[in-house]
Amino acid sequence: MVTVIHEERETDVAAARAVGDALWLLTADVERATGWTLKAEGLCRKDACIPVPPGRATAFVQGDAVDIAALWRHGGHPVVRDDTGEAWVLGTGAGERARALRSLVAPDFSLPDLAGRVHTLSEQRGRKVLLVTWASW
Repeated sequence: MVTVIHEERETDVAAARAVGDALWLLTADVERATGWTLKAEGLCRKDACIPVPPGRATAFVQGDAVDIAALWRHGGHPVVRDDTGEAWVLGTGAGERARALRSLVAPDFSLPDLAGRVHTLSEQRGRKVLLVTWASW
């Protein structure tokens, strides 16, 4: 069993095969874990595609399996795994993060206060907000 963490989802994939820095997933599991779909032009989501380089297709795709880690890195996105190969994080590339920062609009999120009431950032739009975080570790 391998856990794939991508954006807001954490997906357990029973049929995953981790070999060194390669993470082989069935195409259905790639879509379930990331929202990206393997098409003839490459790995795609909405209007964006990470093309599979001609002549190197077998390095990324073998039958119904995709080395999602290699394709992810090829697309300029970071990939991190634990030492056992049981947990993988498919990160967001620097270009995508830079576009989000240029908009100066923070992504919406929800957090409970000390009384357990849930507050969302979008409730505060138009007001100045100071967010203070702390961790014991």
